[in-house]
Amino acid sequence: MTRGRKIFAWTAAILVLLLAILIIVIATFDWNRLKPTINEKVSAELHRPFAINGNLAVLWRREPEEGGWRAWVPWPHLSAEDIALGNPEWSKNPQMVTLKRVELRLSPLPLLAQRVVIPRIDLTEPNARIERLADGRANWVFDLPKSDPNADPSIWVVDIGSIGFDKGFVSYNDQMINTAVDVVIDPLGKPIPFSDIVGSSEAKKVQDKGASAQDYAFGFNAKGQYHGQKLNGTGKVGGLLALKDAALPFPVQADVSAGNTRVAVAGTVTDPQNLGELDLRLKLSGDSLGNLYPLTGVTLPDSPPYSTDGRLIARLHDAAGASFQYKGFDGKIGDSDIHGDLGFVASQPRPRLTGALVSNQLLMADLKPLIGADSNAEQKSRGGESKQPADKVLPVEEFKTDRWSAMDADVEFTGKKIVQSAELPFTDLYTHVILNDGQLSLQPLRFGVAGGKLDADIKLNGHTQPLEGRAKLTARNFKLKQLFPTFEPMKTSFGELNGDADISGKGNSVAALLGTANGELKMLVNDGAISRDLMEIAGLNVGNYVVGRLFGDKEVKINCAASDLGIKDGLATTRLFVFDTENAIIYIDGTANMKTEQLDMKISPESKGFRVFSLRSPLYVRGPFVKPSAGVQSGPLLLRGAGMVLLGAAVGPAAGLLALVAPSGGEPNQCAPLLEQMRSGKAPKTVQ
Repeated sequence: MTRGRKIFAWTAAILVLLLAILIIVIATFDWNRLKPTINEKVSAELHRPFAINGNLAVLWRREPEEGGWRAWVPWPHLSAEDIALGNPEWSKNPQMVTLKRVELRLSPLPLLAQRVVIPRIDLTEPNARIERLADGRANWVFDLPKSDPNADPSIWVVDIGSIGFDKGFVSYNDQMINTAVDVVIDPLGKPIPFSDIVGSSEAKKVQDKGASAQDYAFGFNAKGQYHGQKLNGTGKVGGLLALKDAALPFPVQADVSAGNTRVAVAGTVTDPQNLGELDLRLKLSGDSLGNLYPLTGVTLPDSPPYSTDGRLIARLHDAAGASFQYKGFDGKIGDSDIHGDLGFVASQPRPRLTGALVSNQLLMADLKPLIGADSNAEQKSRGGESKQPADKVLPVEEFKTDRWSAMDADVEFTGKKIVQSAELPFTDLYTHVILNDGQLSLQPLRFGVAGGKLDADIKLNGHTQPLEGRAKLTARNFKLKQLFPTFEPMKTSFGELNGDADISGKGNSVAALLGTANGELKMLVNDGAISRDLMEIAGLNVGNYVVGRLFGDKEVKINCAASDLGIKDGLATTRLFVFDTENAIIYIDGTANMKTEQLDMKISPESKGFRVFSLRSPLYVRGPFVKPSAGVQSGPLLLRGAGMVLLGAAVGPAAGLLALVAPSGGEPNQCAPLLEQMRSGKAPKTVQ
């Protein structure tokens, strides 16, 4: 052997020997000797107590699944037992996280390229206590040392593939949102296939994306309170969080109740390390949509009990803010069906709700909570606190304007068919709801009514205290025979009702808004009929009495009914209110006080024929809206032609009402000649 070969052989032998000694030292080294150093270093970096109290070990094993020559390279398997991470000094709980055991394996070859590759970490009996105080201090925020802005960033990269876990406990206590929840996680014993929970069709949708969700491996129970409301829940999750492959779906199923609100979800979470995307079937139910505000921060109106079932897709890291889409949902609100799509984006300066909703069959009663017009029993059933006084007709429940500035909204709602009794012939509904920086608009709010349309433009300014509101309403072509379909004499009528209103007011309820209202109301009815039976159909007991005193029990044809009311500070005053019937001209004069809910009306008839119509004294209607009284005015008999006293003040209003005159069915409109006479200052023809 040459000298060079001898030197090379001895060098190789020494290197092999040193490598063997190194492997033996590493394999037999007591890694527990490093625990004090590790504990001290980690505690100093985190400014928290950290300790590995149990055994610390490194075992070397080959990884046959690597294949080829890599399968012969041993990998270090690190394990540590009884690990504890302490809380900040302000916490009453000494430990934030404890682990019975943590185990991981490290790929050695990527270390040469300055990459730390950990394919999997397994946690045994993890226990975490997460908390935040009312002043905002949170134990998940660490006081880490500030990095040197001039220092070069580290070229080392940490790549973690997945995290496995078993039985664990998580406690979450957040004083800022009045929430305290304990969650216990246990192995199911036998995994449950994903398709068994979500159904084969939903499982196929996940597979069509190029990945299959793992089986459900763990069950959990949650108890506590969420935003001050009692919370209980159960559910199931997968056993492996895929951190490296963000597209690998992680299965989730939960059924949770918070107060009287119930949420049931089943589906997948992708990129669980960052809560990147949710794709869940969501079932939501409760006593009132308004109760969702303290739970979700989404401003929705009060409603009857509801339930919905749809698909929730969430992208939590969109540049414009976390976005949620509730797509293709079906459900019920009260006895009305509801369908549609909603979107919610946590944008700045305010979150924004958008969508389009449709109800194929809508009950008017289910709209009452929107304006607080539901009964006390209905308010109580949905958790309402305000009570409608027994002696008040106008709704007193206040709008929750403090919520209006929490978000913006742009939502369209269509009620294709309104199901209601024949006495209230609304047929359909459409509205476009816009909420912008505390200002609510319904532009338009449109009802189909008795063959015609009721268009409203409503604006409510929730920034002001009290609330400022304005409503413009236009009623056109209400067919009288459809308004009163059960009243026989109206079935052949060509008459219509037309009207306009422009009212503004201040107040945080319907009662308060109308009690301070200013504006006007105009209405015209032509070619109709009236009787006591009609008053009974309309539910007007006082009207029943008045009509009975004027006409007895028979039906009387109405040529025209015209009204023009001026409203100031909640007091509606008649500028013109007249009925032209086949037997008499009926003048109505007086006030309706919406602030005190009191009526004070005088009804003055002028006969067109004494033998047909003989009442010569005025009638009165007085008292509270809820139960007014009526009777014959005491005093001298009404002088013939006394209506002229009222007529003198009606010239201007009569001219204004002419704009509402519209021929119907090709027949002459009999309001036109009546109003023309009154505009000219002439009294309608009566028997002298």
